[in-house]
Amino acid sequence: MIRMLVAESVALMRGGLVALLTGQLDCEVVAELDRGELILPAALVSRPDVAVIDEKIAGDEFRLVREMRCAVPGCGSVVMAYSHSPRRLREAVAAGADGFVGKESSPDRIAEAVGRVASGGKALDPDLAFSALAVTASPLTSREIDVLRLASAGAPDLEIASELYLAVGTVRNYISRAIGKTGARTRVDAIRKAEGAGWL
Repeated sequence: MIRMLVAESVALMRGGLVALLTGQLDCEVVAELDRGELILPAALVSRPDVAVIDEKIAGDEFRLVREMRCAVPGCGSVVMAYSHSPRRLREAVAAGADGFVGKESSPDRIAEAVGRVASGGKALDPDLAFSALAVTASPLTSREIDVLRLASAGAPDLEIASELYLAVGTVRNYISRAIGKTGARTRVDAIRKAEGAGWL
């Protein structure tokens, strides 16, 4: 029997995941959580075989997946993803995720992914995996990427400058270079192109 932890912030989604997985797999849900800070304490007590974790709960660069890998090494993790970003897939795998499945995936695909991870395998959404493989090398420098990421979150130039310890003029120069390198016309277009290419 698979011992499973389910972490999903939306109660309806969490209930649906639990019903789906217990209906299709021989499993016991040892913890149902709605917040990230509850995951590690619950996992240390319940020692699940698999943790099914919502992408948004997993934190920046899938911090909680990385922490779970260290604290409970026998527990596999499956990320339920909102995004179809090759960058997010690469970040999840780099953090130690064993599975990465889109939330819109069929119930059979989700159950298959959790079952595969529970038996020690890996499970990636095939469409996302091929997208990640098709990503071309980024022409952007790491600093240009940092600036575009903050700009994509809506930060104004002054805030970006403060966050990265740069002058406002330098921030504008990085954005101009990123616009040129991506073949964009505006900063919004540069962000869209960079995200679409998996560079952000």
